[in-house]
Amino acid sequence: MKKIQVLLPPKPRLLKEQLKISQGGDVGKFCFKNKDIYITCHIFLRVVFSFTMFGDLFEEDYSSVSNNNGKGKRLKTKALEPPAPREFTNLSGIRNQGGTCYLNSLLQTLHFTPEFREALFSLGLEELGSLEDKDKPDAKVRIIPLQLQRLFAQLLLLDQKAVSTADLTDSFGWTSDEEMRQHDVQELNRILFSALETSLVGTSGHDLINRLYHGTIVNQIVCKECKNVSEKQEDFLDLTVAVKNVSGLEDALWNMYVEEEVFDCDNLYHCGNCDRLVKAAKSAKLRKLPPFLTISLLRFNFDFVKCERYKETSCYTFPLRINLKPFCEQSELDDLEYMYDLFSVIIHKGGCYGGHYHVYIKDVDHLGNWQFQEDKSKPDVNLEDIQNKEEVDDPLMILKAILLQEESNLIPVDQLGQKLLKKIGISWNKKYRKQYGPLRKFLQVHSQIFLLSSDESTVRLLKDSSLQAESDIQRNDQRLFKTLTSESLTLNDRPSCPHWFDINDSTVQPIKEKDIEQQFQGKESAYMLFYRKSQLQRPPEARANPRYKVPCHLLSEMDAANIELQIKRAECDSTNNTIELHLHLGPHYHFFNGALHPVVSQTESMWDLTFDKRKTLGDLRQSIFQLLEFWEGDMVLSVAKFVPAGLHVCQTLNGDDLALCEIEITDGEDIFVWNGVEVGGIQIPTGSDCEPLLLNVLHVATSSEGEECQQLIESPHVFPSNAEIGTVFTALAIPEGVILINNTESRGGESWITIPKEDLKKTFREQGLRNGSSVLIQGSNNGNSLLTKQGKWIDTVNEINWLQVRNLSQLESEEEQVKISATLNTVVFDIRIKAIKELKLLKELVPDRCTLKEAGLKMGSSLGLCPGKAPTSSQLFLFFALGSDVHPGTEMEIIVEETISVRDCLKIMLDKCGLTGETWHLRKMDWCFEAGEPLCEEDAKLKELMICSGDTLLLIEGKLPPLGFLTVPIWWYQPQGPLHHWKDHQDQTNCTLSQGSVWKASSTPGAPSDAHAEVSLWYLGDLEISEDATLGELKSQAMTLPSLEFSIPSPAFLRAWTVENKRPGRLLRGHQQQLKEYKLGKRTEICLEPLQKEENLGPWDVLLRTQMRLPGKRAYGPPVDVLWDTARGWTASSLRQRVADVYSLPVEKIEIAKYFPDKFAWLPVSSWSQQTTKRKKKKKQDNLQGAPYYLKDGDTIGVKNLLVEDDDDFSTVQDDIGREKLKEVALGKRKRRRQNRRQKPSSRLCVRHELRAGRYGSSCVLRSWTLASASGSPAPTPSQETQATLQSAQWAGTMP
Repeated sequence: MKKIQVLLPPKPRLLKEQLKISQGGDVGKFCFKNKDIYITCHIFLRVVFSFTMFGDLFEEDYSSVSNNNGKGKRLKTKALEPPAPREFTNLSGIRNQGGTCYLNSLLQTLHFTPEFREALFSLGLEELGSLEDKDKPDAKVRIIPLQLQRLFAQLLLLDQKAVSTADLTDSFGWTSDEEMRQHDVQELNRILFSALETSLVGTSGHDLINRLYHGTIVNQIVCKECKNVSEKQEDFLDLTVAVKNVSGLEDALWNMYVEEEVFDCDNLYHCGNCDRLVKAAKSAKLRKLPPFLTISLLRFNFDFVKCERYKETSCYTFPLRINLKPFCEQSELDDLEYMYDLFSVIIHKGGCYGGHYHVYIKDVDHLGNWQFQEDKSKPDVNLEDIQNKEEVDDPLMILKAILLQEESNLIPVDQLGQKLLKKIGISWNKKYRKQYGPLRKFLQVHSQIFLLSSDESTVRLLKDSSLQAESDIQRNDQRLFKTLTSESLTLNDRPSCPHWFDINDSTVQPIKEKDIEQQFQGKESAYMLFYRKSQLQRPPEARANPRYKVPCHLLSEMDAANIELQIKRAECDSTNNTIELHLHLGPHYHFFNGALHPVVSQTESMWDLTFDKRKTLGDLRQSIFQLLEFWEGDMVLSVAKFVPAGLHVCQTLNGDDLALCEIEITDGEDIFVWNGVEVGGIQIPTGSDCEPLLLNVLHVATSSEGEECQQLIESPHVFPSNAEIGTVFTALAIPEGVILINNTESRGGESWITIPKEDLKKTFREQGLRNGSSVLIQGSNNGNSLLTKQGKWIDTVNEINWLQVRNLSQLESEEEQVKISATLNTVVFDIRIKAIKELKLLKELVPDRCTLKEAGLKMGSSLGLCPGKAPTSSQLFLFFALGSDVHPGTEMEIIVEETISVRDCLKIMLDKCGLTGETWHLRKMDWCFEAGEPLCEEDAKLKELMICSGDTLLLIEGKLPPLGFLTVPIWWYQPQGPLHHWKDHQDQTNCTLSQGSVWKASSTPGAPSDAHAEVSLWYLGDLEISEDATLGELKSQAMTLPSLEFSIPSPAFLRAWTVENKRPGRLLRGHQQQLKEYKLGKRTEICLEPLQKEENLGPWDVLLRTQMRLPGKRAYGPPVDVLWDTARGWTASSLRQRVADVYSLPVEKIEIAKYFPDKFAWLPVSSWSQQTTKRKKKKKQDNLQGAPYYLKDGDTIGVKNLLVEDDDDFSTVQDDIGREKLKEVALGKRKRRRQNRRQKPSSRLCVRHELRAGRYGSSCVLRSWTLASASGSPAPTPSQETQATLQSAQWAGTMP
């Protein structure tokens, strides 16, 4: 045997597990037939490389002293959405940090080794230290075992699809480089155990690894001459076995521990006893077996011919249960002492230079839900195979049979229904619900047979019932029971099938035991095997109990984390399914010029409503009913949209049972609320076919005597798109004539097309007309046509060859207007020179180089001559006004460069108005002549913000908050009533309307008691806060407002509401939720309510204000806040039980009712069932969140004690007064509506166009005006026209 000098790596014990080193320092033979020295060297290099590869990744824990230097830390980003909950298997995976699949597979194996997990849990904080002290100097904190404890607790209890190992790898000292680099799992297993052993020195768990995984091997050499035995004992934590040229695990173990190697002939052994070379036999045996046996398969080898590594993918079998007795030194014990069961297989997929790890794991404690999704709907029993169908129709017999299959006859109720579906092929609801009711109710009724747990989550058979049921089944229908239980008894001939799962990082899937055979060979094959002693039995209390032996501090931490996850998921779910609707109220609109327009302003006519798109249309309708105080009659909801002519109703919404997402209602949808027939006494056309079109109609003007003039008038008109083109004659009161439309698609100038008489019955849409299209009307008696048949402008004797110029800056001594002769090629400068001379105006002139054709002017147009310098091509002509309430004639004009910033433009406007200060901002006026969105980016250029000539900007007082910030008005909400230690601030009600002012808002008008007749909202001030701030931070800042004179212990003693219509609206939950997640909006106001104790509302808690009715009086006692847990449903019975518990009354002796303050009405709450029609067979659930109650946070619930008062009346004297006032208001509305119907609306519509004088300036601004009045009133002056006209950016008159 050749001598080789071997240098041991820093951990010689681990190396000796790989290499068999003889006493003389020789490299010994391997425990398998192949004695190839190259393989020996390869394994040695692999172990040395493992220490080089991992380096000192675990060096931090060897000292057992925390050393938080923070090097190599990752940038951790906060997820916007909470992590997903566990899937149907109820097991949690581990997230891959980039290349940590090998670590995840090993950690899952250790986690599903209950003895290892519980031994680690048994180490308390007094031995390991606390993670909170890890940053303290010289604090002895054993970070790795603490992080392993926390990781195992998360895998057991945290409701997440996958947990993170970031904290654990941080405790290893890993940086992002190590997390992205692939390593070998076999080396990691040894090094992790070594690091854990070192970390646990000095604790009761110092022998944890040795106790569970340590075994010994004895190597013997027997001299054939003197029979002297020379032996050497070696320790191991895992066995490494060969794969090459070996058929399977048992074959490899046989080669290692049964066959002997004989030294003879040229290879003799030197016996120390004989002191000469003799024949000898060498063998190895397993002397001590550990409770858990880890076996590493040598699938990676080195080809010295090709000088490359390769992976052995040949077939290599391994048993599910193995008997190690033939391989052990001592064999006199019972066979059960040597039996081991496979419980984990780490699998490698890929080649020797890279790949992916995942693991097959046996769930020993049955912690997961081992159920195959594809088998849920596949029945195992065919009803035709059962002889006695009467037994199948009896659910009692079926449920007994299913429970008898379960160990201890215990099963979750949800799984009971699934197993019923699997066994008989039909669900409980379809088969039995109609006759027997819900499954839980059936189990409650048969309490003498079934025993439900306290939370009704699990069910089991009573002992007497199970014995009786088994005998009845065997006697009455043995075949049924045999059929139902046959499948589970045949698999591997075991009473219960083992539960195996494939855990692939974050994904956990159930597999069958036979699927393990697929990992015998191939590129995806077994790499490490883990066996456990068959005699290791788990205690019954550990079965399906993830909380078993978990330390109390980890239980509390996981419970708190699960509550926080539930809150975040509920809030995220609500946020993702919330849409913003714009409600347009029909009574606030009137119909003229073919479209709907607000009577007063767009702000008062439109309400914004935030709504859950998963709710039905009926829920939306009911919510709007509650928002509108005085709505009478039917309510119809229709989808509307804005068109240039105004608001148009497109589609009426039908189907109250359909969800908003099903009828494709999107975020920002405009909803028109009306009676479905008329608005203001006028019947409204609806649908996309009759969408109004705004057209520019040109026609020849008529004189006062009715004769046609040579002046061409252009005026906008609105027509339904499905109307015939011939209706233009009716609209203009022209008997007949010729209609020409402008072909805007033609090149090289305008082209007009004459419409034949036979096409006059076609609709506007069929002719291709759109908003802004031009139509020319020419009377049939006009012999001198303005256009040729080809639509070209021509020069004739009677052609219009003049323009009318007005003096818009007219003084008393100056003429009003003058006609100037011109042609299309006349330069604008010449027109102005002639107009100034005729009007006797002396101004310094600068030439205008553009012609009338280039300026887009038509002959016969009217022009206005104004003082001032005309804007150049790079300048903007803007109107601006002070405040949002702009009156006609109050607008001012300004010419600025289009590249000027918003800040500089604001300064120029303030200087022109004579104002100073920085508390001003700009808003752009929208097409409804209202203040639009503010121009927030003060450094942005006007050109970048799409500001055009002719736009109107509004100077609004108030400084805008920075981007990403909100200015939130804060109110103090003081409910009237006994709040003990909170000071009453009713003495503040006479303050001025500033900080400290009070809204005496009738938030609950006609409330059930004097204590709630009025709710005061006391104004505290404004807060400027970031949208990324949490609700708790907002409360903390509100506590610092100077006008708040209360002493608040902490923000948890404050409850936050939004303010809607001067009353508390939506309750804001979640102390740590960011403000932007609430979708508050720019104009949201918040009120704070003081509490007597800290409050942390869960996602299913509903806050209600209950009041007990005073016997013999039509009044109520003080309000009591009640938290109602709706996790089990919004049912009336649950609410009644909760209220009864609060007032300590029997549930059958109380009556409750919800109060509707807008209607001064009470609606009794009882266990009701909705009546159904023949068409709608599906019954509505008893859900108080829907119609007709629409229960929500802050609602008032009246309580009546039937022991002292048994009448049905819930109302109070204030309710009677309030209803009478409602009747008076409704009567007044009817009278005003009748008066409005008698009045005929008149309208004035005109278009103004601003012309630029080209790139050269001038001393006068030349504008083009075309005015048209529907009522025949004279044209307004320019100052009045500013508010009365629709501004246009082009001559075609397209609406903005």
